[in-house]
Amino acid sequence: MEAELLEIGQHLGRFAPFDTLSEELLDEVASHVEVSYFKADSMILELDAMQTDLCYIRSGAVEVTRRNGELYNLLGEGDIFGHFSLMRHNKVRFPARAMEDTLIYFISEPMFQKLCDESDSFSDFVEVERPRLESTFEGQRRDNDMMATRVRKLVNRYPVMIEANATVQQAAQQLTEFQASAVLVLDEPGDQPRYSIKDSEGKVWQIIGILTDTDFRKRVVGEGLSPSTLVKEVVRRRLIAVQSDESVQEAMLCMLRNNIHHLPVMHRRAPVGIVHLSDIIRHETQSSLYLVNSIFDQPSAECLARMAPDVQAAFVRMVQDGADSQMIGKALSTIGRSFTRRLLELAEEELGPPPVPYCFMALGSMARNEQSIVTDQDNALVLSDRFDPAAHDEYFLELARRVSDGLATCGYSYCKGDIMATNPLWRQPLAVWKKYFHDWIEQPSPEGLLRSSIFFDLDAVYGDNSLVEELQDLVAEVAPQHKRFLSAMARNALGRTPPLGFFRTFVMEKDGKHNNSINLKRRGTAPMVDLIRIHAMACGSRAQNTFERLDDIDRTQLLAPGVSDKLRYAMEFLSMSRIRHQVIDLEHEQVPDNNIEPENVSRSERHHLKDAFQALSNAQKFLKFRYPLSQR
Repeated sequence: MEAELLEIGQHLGRFAPFDTLSEELLDEVASHVEVSYFKADSMILELDAMQTDLCYIRSGAVEVTRRNGELYNLLGEGDIFGHFSLMRHNKVRFPARAMEDTLIYFISEPMFQKLCDESDSFSDFVEVERPRLESTFEGQRRDNDMMATRVRKLVNRYPVMIEANATVQQAAQQLTEFQASAVLVLDEPGDQPRYSIKDSEGKVWQIIGILTDTDFRKRVVGEGLSPSTLVKEVVRRRLIAVQSDESVQEAMLCMLRNNIHHLPVMHRRAPVGIVHLSDIIRHETQSSLYLVNSIFDQPSAECLARMAPDVQAAFVRMVQDGADSQMIGKALSTIGRSFTRRLLELAEEELGPPPVPYCFMALGSMARNEQSIVTDQDNALVLSDRFDPAAHDEYFLELARRVSDGLATCGYSYCKGDIMATNPLWRQPLAVWKKYFHDWIEQPSPEGLLRSSIFFDLDAVYGDNSLVEELQDLVAEVAPQHKRFLSAMARNALGRTPPLGFFRTFVMEKDGKHNNSINLKRRGTAPMVDLIRIHAMACGSRAQNTFERLDDIDRTQLLAPGVSDKLRYAMEFLSMSRIRHQVIDLEHEQVPDNNIEPENVSRSERHHLKDAFQALSNAQKFLKFRYPLSQR
């Protein structure tokens, strides 16, 4: 291949969607590229002209606008445009202009169609009805369907095998040599061998059973058999096995059903390993379910604190297993709630029963079931209206201190804003809480709006849940009636914008410690949560989780068709990016945070981030339109 074509192919291969193409296909694309140069401010695509090529920016910058001249997108090196028109009867709907001297690779329509036909990832990327963010979301969901860990992941070596005519002494020697606890037994193939193997000389063997160390103890030594006894005389001729693509859970159930501790793992009819019950137990000890169960077995706050590393391990494991942000958020929130519940149980055991009913409530991300590994405490106490401060507050203050201090030792740092039950403001009877909420909604002030954005994500953790449910009902019933409050909340929500202000790149943080990074919480997930909360309050939703709020919003006519799906895809992608980069921090033994650094962002992720931030930006524009500043 000529050097020029080689250079074109290499450049294309650096950027999505070409980065997933095979070398052969990439070479073919390069050989069909036409190169054109455009001076700054010259038109590349005119409105309503015929579109015959996909455009790829080799260098320079391009502005894409809508029919009315409104800016649609700003593109730079490695970006493509024109594909929407190619898929919509070849008429240019989005004119494109060079903003600076620009070099464009034109890829012909037949080549474009071939790429769509032969590469699923390419077609997913450019498919007009399935924007790339949606494609990524669907891809992650498909992966999640496969999340159940396959039993083959527990196999770490090929099984030990021995002929049926060997002696039990030889079998024992093999087990010792290979430090194994079970051996598969081979014999001449029968009429219908269920499992078979071909040895290095091409001979076919039938697997007739398994001999374990327990069998040696019970059937050989226990029965007083001679070391020269043949294996075929003691092996149980009933092989219970599992296929390698079965889940770990299915393997465990198989062991329990059959009361066995060793399970051969097969790929079709051939063995690939043997899993022992201890392998599964070791695997499950890193699961969030196991962790939650263990939390309630801990006898003291000190023992709970020693489980903090297990939370990180479970978090990393979930990400590596392909869980989505909702699974991870719910699991980590459940773990956090479990720590809180156990600390309250321990406190009550020492302090005695509470003098009046109460409910310990979670706020913020824990209430929404959206916690990540980077989190702090946001909690409060709702007390019965029979609460008498002089008689009862000493008890509840001590209760709150023990929980707050305990959570801190478990890795949940104290809230810098003092939104904790240890603060007397947030340790109040139900009637006071109702007055708080009414005041914040009916007479919105900057302080009240800030507190609304914190306290209106609330959920019961422990105690009399009805106390918190009354507050949830209050928000759902009162907030929709106060447009001034919703409008003020909207203005606050618009204070944090996505980092898309700079041409062709993201706006990086400039705050010293996290210089030249993007804070995905501050610039992405938090403003997304804020605007969805406002729409949810407007439609009287009682849901706390952001995705469940979107479901409620979707049942109304509040947003245009398809908008809630775009927000869902964007929220999922931003959340998972934040989570994955926290795992990267943990893997590099760094303290995880909410920032991503450019060197850790792939080109593909950069495109998806841009799409997600654009969805957020569009949603904020709609929020601004729906709640204009003058509304009262």
